Formats: sequence, C-alpha cells, structure tokens
Amino acid sequence: MRVPWARHDVDDSPVVGALGEILDAVYNPVTFALDAEEAWRVVEDAGAASLVVSTEGGLDSAFAPVVVSEDRRTLRTHLAKANPWTRWLRVDSEVLLLFVAASAYVSPRHYPSRFDNPRVVPTWNYALAQIRATATIHDDDEWKREQVLALTHHFERGRHPEWLVDDLEDEFVSTQLKGIIGLELTVLSIEGKGKLSQNRPEVDRLGVRDAFSHGTLAEQLVARRMPAQDIGGDARRATGG
Repeated sequence: MRVPWARHDVDDSPVVGALGEILDAVYNPVTFALDAEEAWRVVEDAGAASLVVSTEGGLDSAFAPVVVSEDRRTLRTHLAKANPWTRWLRVDSEVLLLFVAASAYVSPRHYPSRFDNPRVVPTWNYALAQIRATATIHDDDEWKREQVLALTHHFERGRHPEWLVDDLEDEFVSTQLKGIIGLELTVLSIEGKGKLSQNRPEVDRLGVRDAFSHGTLAEQLVARRMPAQDIGGDARRATGG
C-alpha cells in the first residue's frame, strides 16, 4: 500500500504506463519516508542515477551522472551515442531515475537488545530517492557542450585546481561531443526513503550507528545519515534519519 503524501508531485500529471504501475507498487512506510528536501539531498549526494525505461522486451537501464536545475524541474545528462538505451525513447517517454546515497548490510550483532530477546534478523539500511520524469533527447552540439560544461563544473567544484573543458582543443571536444547524446528529464515527482533503523529500539539504532561510524566507507555513509540520539517519532518520520 502506498503512502500518498510520500511522493512529491511537481505537477498533476497522472501516473500511467508500465513505470507508473511500478511506482504504485513501491513500498515506503511512513516511518521511512523522506520529505522533499531530504529526497533532493539524496539526489545531490548520489550524483548519478540508474535510468529505467520500458521497452518492448521489458525494462532497460542506463547509469549516468545528472545536473539538477536550480528550480529542480529538470535534470540534464548525456549517454554514449552507441548506448541502445535511448532508442527506446519516444516523445515524452516516462523514465524512472533511482538514486542511492547510502547503503549497507546490518548485522544483528549490532543490536544490544538481542541479549534480552535473541529473535532478531539481519536487514539493510539505505537512503534512496526515485524521480519520475519525461525524457527529451538533444543531439545539438551546442546543447551538449553546455551540458558537459555544467556537468564537469558541478563535479569539479571544490577541487584545486579545477579541471576545465575549455582547456581542451576545440577539435578534440567536437569529436567527443559527436559520440554522445544529450538527455533532458522533466521532473514529474520525487520520492525519498531513508531506512535507517528507525523501527528498532533506540539502543539498537545507536548500536548500529556507532558500529557503522567506525566501519567501511559504505557503513560510514549510512551512519552520517543517522542522528546521534533519538529525535522522536514525528521528526524521525519527516527526516528518515
């Protein structure tokens, strides 16, 4: 059963088609549902997404980094022109984008409560967002150049020195642009889920957080999204950690 308010629609477009049916089947309990701002934070932290489209033979996916517009109404990216994924796109084709910002296995050994009640099982903690969008293909070199400039600037920011596309020879850049296809995605809705042990007793949740904060990089990414103390039911449902 879906949580109606958990999906944040950009407009009133109806959910139709195969991907719409998949979206209606997403399991997102209120306890784990993220608000829109937290969902966009997942998108920013993940940086790249799996793009899923319906084809004649079933579902197909591609993986690509994205740049979000300032008003959060569009996302832009590009794929290799040789990638057959774009061949399935039609006018206003619906695409599902899946972003994962943190993900790690949770062992029951992190639960202190197991000493009082050994009936515990492993699980998985994660923070994800999914965006439903319509896709438009761009094969204009100027559009693709602007997208590549925006993409590299976005991911190079904070690096010293910053790598610049403009440092390359124009002929080389032109050749590279001919090998890619631009993709503009108009956002219809966004939904976020943060499963971060909110359904466990506080002692267990803090046990997971403490263990993960000294664990692998994947575990540390999960720990950073978990509060250091119990923040209460309503706030926890709003933030998902």
